[in-house]
Amino acid sequence: MADSLEKLATPSSRWNRRKQARPPEILEAALKVFAEKGYAGARMEDIAQRAGVTKGTIYLYFESKEAVFKTLVRDTIGATLATVSDGARGFQGSARELIRFALTAMGNLLATSDRVVLPKIIIAESGNFPELARFYRDEIIERGLGLMSGFIERGIAQGEFRRVPVEHAVRLCIAPVLLGAIWRVTFARFDETPYDYQGLIDTHLDVLFRGLSP
Repeated sequence: MADSLEKLATPSSRWNRRKQARPPEILEAALKVFAEKGYAGARMEDIAQRAGVTKGTIYLYFESKEAVFKTLVRDTIGATLATVSDGARGFQGSARELIRFALTAMGNLLATSDRVVLPKIIIAESGNFPELARFYRDEIIERGLGLMSGFIERGIAQGEFRRVPVEHAVRLCIAPVLLGAIWRVTFARFDETPYDYQGLIDTHLDVLFRGLSP
């Protein structure tokens, strides 16, 4: 009897696992389509074909192409920012350690994730889709600037850093990461040898901390 019940349950559990796997599969398919065709050129039909599902299946999980794109951003760059924010909460160490932690996390995303193409798409198509640019500014850029501003202000208050205009210093902190992202998805294919993105972060931290030192 138990064996019979187990056999009856297996197809259902298998279906549930398949249902849970679909959103990530759709997102990975969408990433490839966005990377190839840009936001404007991507169609839900293209994403469905790449994912091996019907267009109607996508709408079970995402209400629009915009929702698919925003989920890609939130699940990757947004998740990295959330990790940094969680790690900083209650942290008792130095501001330098916090900045190193944050930029190392961003650098790891830059070096390993295919979703590093998303900022390039935003930059390239913000003129035609200002609502996407506003979304990225509000949910990613402002959060990132807020976190790094807090770290720099903490370093100044603790005497680790000299007094500098925080609004400029924080952009200098993040600029090499953005440059690395654009380089990886635009020019890296022409590099004779693979670029060392971790080396970029390490060198940036060395130069940054020397510049911020009292």
